[in-house]
Amino acid sequence: MRSGFSVSSKFAVICATVSLLFCAAAAQDASSPLTVRGEDGHAIHILPTVHMVPALPPDVGPLVYNGGPVIQGSLTTYAIFWVPAKLQTGGATSMTAHYQLVESNMLRDYETHGLDNNNTQYYQVVSGAKQYIQNKGAFGGSYVDTDPYPASGCSDSATPGNCITDAQLQTELQKVMTLKGWTGGLSKMFLVFTSSNEGSCFDSTSSSCAYTGYCAYHSYIAGTTPIVYSNEPFAVPADCQEPGTPSPNSDVDADTAATAAAHEVTEAITDPELDAWFTAGGSEIGDLCAYNYGSNTWDSSKANQMWNGRFYEIQMMYSNHVLGCVRVGP
Repeated sequence: MRSGFSVSSKFAVICATVSLLFCAAAAQDASSPLTVRGEDGHAIHILPTVHMVPALPPDVGPLVYNGGPVIQGSLTTYAIFWVPAKLQTGGATSMTAHYQLVESNMLRDYETHGLDNNNTQYYQVVSGAKQYIQNKGAFGGSYVDTDPYPASGCSDSATPGNCITDAQLQTELQKVMTLKGWTGGLSKMFLVFTSSNEGSCFDSTSSSCAYTGYCAYHSYIAGTTPIVYSNEPFAVPADCQEPGTPSPNSDVDADTAATAAAHEVTEAITDPELDAWFTAGGSEIGDLCAYNYGSNTWDSSKANQMWNGRFYEIQMMYSNHVLGCVRVGP
């Protein structure tokens, strides 16, 4: 957890003891390097690379409510694995079946377990009444798309010539949703996993890109039926994991991808439209605990979570109850 909050620790104490309405008003005025916004108003909230974290402004909790919706009821998650035969440059790309299995299993196992229970302390307000997040949901399925990537729309320095923008990612997502008959709404989330050596940036200006700026991000497509989604670039442990982190699935790429995906799912549950729960400094529930795993009590000290008999190394999430990072909820 990053400490020494840049606005002041005093503000955090005030937020913990007085009306959340005061805190929300202050939080809405805060800008965050973790939220990237385009000229059209569309924004993404990123999981920074492990190298970027030390350079971020210090921030601490609590999370404060800013009036927007949460994913309050049962959540259904979907995985899209985009694995063409080759990259835009003609180079090789891949994503093993085991990598896909670990990600699908994590999404299948996340709901109803202890980490998801941490989300139940957060809520939305509808007609003056608090509606708390519920620890329930299901995995809606996966789809492997082997269609080619579009022409490179950006310049990710980590993957020269191979880069998709957020707009291109949205096009892929909506294509697959139509193909599969999947629909949107604030009870669903779609995670798009891209294959090895394929980069991405927020837009064609390449101001925020995979492996240099972020390891994943979440956002939503606005509309009568919003579509909540995340971009999950192929995991590169050197950029997206602390050195020495164990690999309970004996697949360091897949385990690195799993904690990034869990980060985005948790943040989407508590802040799907980027206007619900975050700190006065703009950090969301996963940001304050990024790359922080706590004690590894499972699988001969290689895992910190055991869900449905499967082991994972998943970052902790922030709890307002304890004003710190936790592996299980209240």
